[in-house]
Amino acid sequence: MASTPSMRDALIHKGEFRARVQMTRGQGPGLHSQGSECDFFLSNCVVGASLEEVTEEEEEDDESKSAMPDTASSRMKEGTFQVVGTLSAPGKPEPDFALETYSDIPREELLMRLLECDVIIYNITESPQQVEEALWAVSALNEEVSHFEKRKLFILVSTVMTWARSKPLDPEDSEIPFTEEDYRRRKNHPNFVDHINAEKMVLKFGKNVKKFATYVIAAGLQYGVEGGILHYFFKLAWLGEVPALPVFGDGSNVIPAIHVLDLAGVIQNVIDHVPKPHYLVAVDESVHTLEDFVKCISKHTGPGKIQKVLKENAFLTKELTQENIDHLLVNLRMEGLHVKENFNIRWVAQAGFVENINSILKEYKQSRGLLPIKICILGPPAVGKSSIATVLTKYYKLHHVKMKDVISEAIAKLEALVAPKFGEEEDDGEEEEDDETSEDAQELLDGIKESMEQNAGRLEDQYVIRFVKEKLKSMPCRNQGYILDGFPKTYDQAKDLFSKDEEEEEEEVKGKMFPFDKVTIPEFVCALDASDEFLKCRVMNLPESVVAETHYSQDRFLRSLSNYRDINTEDETVFNYFDELEIHLIHIDVGRLEDAQNRLAIKQLIKEIGEPRNYGLTEEEKAEEERKAAEGRLAKEAMEEAEREHREALETAEKIARWEEWNKRLEEVKKEERELLEAQSAPLRNYLMTYVMPTLMQGLNECCKVRPEDPVDFLAEYLFKNNPVTQ
Repeated sequence: MASTPSMRDALIHKGEFRARVQMTRGQGPGLHSQGSECDFFLSNCVVGASLEEVTEEEEEDDESKSAMPDTASSRMKEGTFQVVGTLSAPGKPEPDFALETYSDIPREELLMRLLECDVIIYNITESPQQVEEALWAVSALNEEVSHFEKRKLFILVSTVMTWARSKPLDPEDSEIPFTEEDYRRRKNHPNFVDHINAEKMVLKFGKNVKKFATYVIAAGLQYGVEGGILHYFFKLAWLGEVPALPVFGDGSNVIPAIHVLDLAGVIQNVIDHVPKPHYLVAVDESVHTLEDFVKCISKHTGPGKIQKVLKENAFLTKELTQENIDHLLVNLRMEGLHVKENFNIRWVAQAGFVENINSILKEYKQSRGLLPIKICILGPPAVGKSSIATVLTKYYKLHHVKMKDVISEAIAKLEALVAPKFGEEEDDGEEEEDDETSEDAQELLDGIKESMEQNAGRLEDQYVIRFVKEKLKSMPCRNQGYILDGFPKTYDQAKDLFSKDEEEEEEEVKGKMFPFDKVTIPEFVCALDASDEFLKCRVMNLPESVVAETHYSQDRFLRSLSNYRDINTEDETVFNYFDELEIHLIHIDVGRLEDAQNRLAIKQLIKEIGEPRNYGLTEEEKAEEERKAAEGRLAKEAMEEAEREHREALETAEKIARWEEWNKRLEEVKKEERELLEAQSAPLRNYLMTYVMPTLMQGLNECCKVRPEDPVDFLAEYLFKNNPVTQ
């Protein structure tokens, strides 16, 4: 990263900078470069702002605002850093906050760009390939020091992994943290030799502070915004495909960490303060272990459980690189003493990851676009609710909430709780808690059994609503979203299902008609409908195998349809409930579409709901999709080529056949012509042979004997004299 006064002279006097930022985007599989967030942060920082004390009112304002300010508003601020830089992945969209970006430029031109800057920042924590360029940049700039018109700053953002093998300050007390003052005693991790060499080289060139000041910032494991290395655990938890998140090793290793925006704040303070220490440590105040990180993620966005696995299992994880694994397994206690005591940082997560998990999780979901899609599909029986819900579930990767399954799962869970447990050792506290849980579960099971006996096998609304509400509040439904199939059916059911708990109701702001739970309330309500005749005809045309698996027997279907019509003619229908909450209803008349497979209805719903809001394809899935697409193209091309060759062969065969047929017919025509000519010439031939040829032959013979001067005249006279008719 770098910053320069390349604006107009008037802006230079105001202290405005133009910052050149070495942007490294798109690193390992599933990981997003944290450098761009630092750059974005600086593009919104006013130069010199960290030299002023932060008042309590400003702190409250900062807390109320988003950690990532709006891009459009950042352009309106005066005196902010103007970010320029190189993109490590050409062809990617240029960031909005960057004034200029460059890619694939020769180093001579890159050096000219660097010389235009007042501050140059290289982040080597995300891309080890940047180490070599950072060393070249600091060396090249050092050679040009004599030509500097004003002081330049070079900041190298490195990693605490250059401290990973440092010996404890006190062998008897391993909890004493390292600080900046101990940087000469640091021992690097074997895989980070290039990083520590880069740190030493940068510090070496910073002797002439008045002309060229160099700084090294050893940053802890970076988290926040799109997750960084912890993205692997966030994604694993969010997808909910494993019963517990893995903790590599015993998980007791302490990992120094810092929010990426707090790291940007440290960089801002270095630029503004130009501190005396040239080696700084950027970590938050937490002392979190790997187990703390994973357990926190699992609790707030996953199954709530962790499982300790062998360290070697980390190397089998495709989503984690060697560098990622090294960061996760480091055991190091560090304290940024100078940053803590002298810098003026508006901390985003000073207390650490665990204490700020809610805001961090919110940042992560927003930046990744991981917003749940909550859909409720309602309508009369046989209108196609379940079939449409099944297709949408696969398309959006949501959870299909069906009443029968929800009730069965809830009862099975209660039965598992009351079942006796053998062979498990528990302490007294856990035993008492389990006993209370078992008693509550048994009481609930008894109530369910009694309710079903009294209602001919049907379950009362209070139990159904309780189970559905628990399902909608489960972590998978809160993460990905759900499709609620055919429930609620009445106004009262909807009101009870989506109502807030008693504690939450007390905090509800006055003025609303009635409180509702924003976590469980659907975002889209699809109201399917069709005429009774259409529905009856559809059921009658269903195969027997399908009817056997449903409740669509003639009597039950007609009774269900009549009951649905009766319920929805009242003033307070389930649709009125959503109307009162101003939730837009998507009305679809299935009968008018005349589509037995409901493809048109599904297409219309997808258009209304929009694109999926979950993770895109992984690198492996993208490669697989590209491979399949390539295979499809090759197969299509081969098929087209085969069809073309087959078509050409047929055309050639047809041409040959037509040519042979033409020749055959031509020969027949010639033969017929010869026969006809012969037939026509026979009388003439006979006539000539009988009356002309004998006399003519004699005349010719005589002409040959005499050999007159005029043979034609001689022959004419001969024929005239010897004409047999006249004799």
